[in-house]
Amino acid sequence: MSIPIGSGHGLANLEGHTDFDIVWPWADSRGGPGGLRRGATAVLRVKNEAPGLRFVLPPLLRACDHVLLVDNGSDDGTGEEALRVAAEHGLSDRFTLKEYPFQVARAGAEHLAVNERSVHSLAYFYNWCFSHVRTRYSWKWDGDMVLTTEGEVSMADLSWQVGMAEAVIRFPRHGLYIESDRKAYLDLGLRNIEEWGFPMSPDYVYTKAPEWEIRTTPEHIEMFALPQGLCVELKWLDGDEFAHWTNPESFATSIRNRRKRREWLVWNALHDGQVPEGVVEIESPEGVHVVDHVTHTWLPRAPRPFVVDDPDHAKLHLRA
Repeated sequence: MSIPIGSGHGLANLEGHTDFDIVWPWADSRGGPGGLRRGATAVLRVKNEAPGLRFVLPPLLRACDHVLLVDNGSDDGTGEEALRVAAEHGLSDRFTLKEYPFQVARAGAEHLAVNERSVHSLAYFYNWCFSHVRTRYSWKWDGDMVLTTEGEVSMADLSWQVGMAEAVIRFPRHGLYIESDRKAYLDLGLRNIEEWGFPMSPDYVYTKAPEWEIRTTPEHIEMFALPQGLCVELKWLDGDEFAHWTNPESFATSIRNRRKRREWLVWNALHDGQVPEGVVEIESPEGVHVVDHVTHTWLPRAPRPFVVDDPDHAKLHLRA
């Protein structure tokens, strides 16, 4: 039977796909009392993210109680790669793979035109993904976000502490634009520190915003910000970084898209052979992938605070 829209137990989608109605985890007794147990789950919503999962999943699986990856119609073997990586590191017991077969609206104008109770809505998709969490805390993680050595330790420490906490955690990350196995560009010129950690309760669900989904939060809630240098966001220069946006050129006119404007600027500058201010060129030693070099060696050794007055100044102060 379909769940009525507005029910305290969940949401029904407009298309009548009852197998994909949302049952809120706090209303589902299968997870234990209240549907939830102590701990933290990272939730990844992915499509065609196979190349980066060997970097993304191992530290995340070690740092969290569980990792849930929802594959939204990948055709590059993302799901198989995720299962392989989890098994290779002996962490399959901490990993769950689910499939979401509906095409989800791209951020921007396409998202705005879709009803938020549709299976094609970003808000509905996110709520469906998080409805499968069975811990009291959740991390909204992306399939291209890689923890540094420091980040893994910090997140592991937090994952048991936040199991009973009513707090939102901001997790900073830096774009890492990958040119080859040994060469990449790290953007330290943008301080991106979004909300990535949330309690699992009716106060923290997704709703529709003008250009993307947004997670609701109570008016008075504790917020904690972690220090910089704990996470990088992989951006493959030979890929289509902005495929999930209706029109990337809209970044130039929207006041809500400062971060995407910066990414668009850096992306195009690097393709034009220019290194923008605040971006540091990094080359890894022979035999070491540049992602491993940046997350295990370069960033952990970089002096704090980061100095990014200009490209030459940044290279002088940050090269380790």
